[in-house]
Amino acid sequence: MIEPFLLRALLAGLATAAVAGPMGCFIVWRRMAYFGDTMAHSALLGVALGFGLAIEPMPGVVVVTVGVALALVVLQRARPWLSTDALLGILSHSALSFGLVAIGLMAWLRVDLLSYLFGDILSVTSADLWIACGGGAVVLVLLAAIWRPLLAASVHEDLARAEGVPVGAVGIAFMLLIAVVIALAMKIVGILLITSLLIIPAATARRFARTPEAMAMIAALLGMLAVVGGLALSLRADTPAGPRSSPPPPSCSPWRNCRSAGEGGPQPGEGHGMSHAPAAILATRQGLQP
Repeated sequence: MIEPFLLRALLAGLATAAVAGPMGCFIVWRRMAYFGDTMAHSALLGVALGFGLAIEPMPGVVVVTVGVALALVVLQRARPWLSTDALLGILSHSALSFGLVAIGLMAWLRVDLLSYLFGDILSVTSADLWIACGGGAVVLVLLAAIWRPLLAASVHEDLARAEGVPVGAVGIAFMLLIAVVIALAMKIVGILLITSLLIIPAATARRFARTPEAMAMIAALLGMLAVVGGLALSLRADTPAGPRSSPPPPSCSPWRNCRSAGEGGPQPGEGHGMSHAPAAILATRQGLQP
C-alpha cells in the first residue's frame, strides 16, 4: 500500500502539473519564458515578506510577483531606451537578491531555503494538498473564462484590439494567474524550477499538437507523466533531493521536470532541514515501528 506522504506528494504534483501545462502554453505562445522566470525568482522576496508580516508565504508571493509584473509595465513606458530583456534581468536578480538578504536579516527565523528554492514535495501536508487542488481548479476555471480573448491577443494583439478585445485587462488577468500558479507550485518544484514546469511540457507538446486546445491538454498530460515518473524513479533509485540530486540529461526535456517534481523532503521528526529520498523516509518509519 502506498504511503500517505507519497500519495499526498503524487496528488499535489498531478494537480500542479495539470494547471501549469495550459498556463505554460500561453507563456510559450506569447514568448514570455523570461518573464515567467522573473516572476518565479521574485517569489523569494514574497516568501520573505510573508515571514516578515508573520503570515503564510503564499499571499506574500502573490503580492510581490504581481508587483514585479506591474513594475515591468511601468518601466517599459518610463524607460523606453532599455530593452525588455534588460528590464527583466534587472527585476529578476534584484528581487532574488533582496529576498535572500531579507531572509538573512531575520535572525530569529529558522527556515530551510533549499525547500523554497528547489521544492520539497514529500513534505506536502493535507492542507497543502487541498490548497493545490482548490487553487488549481480556480485557476483553470478563470483561464477557461479568458481563453478566447487571451488566445486572440496572443495571436495578434493589434488585430484583437481592433476587434474589441480588452487586451490590457486580459493581460493583467493572465499575469495574476501566473502569480497564483507560482505560489501554488513553489512547494512542489521550488522557486528556481517553477519555470521548467511551465515551459518544458508546453514546449514539448507544441511538436505534437494541431490545435491550441490539444496543445494545452498534451502539455498537462506530459507534466503529470513527468511527476509520476519522477516520484517512481526517486523512490526506486533512492535519489536525494534538491541540489544534491544528479543533474538530468539536457537532451530529454520532460526528464528535467520529472526529476525536479520528484525530489524528496525532510525525514519525519526533523522538520526543516536536509532533504532525503523517499526510500530513506520509508526506512526511518519502518525502523521507528515496534
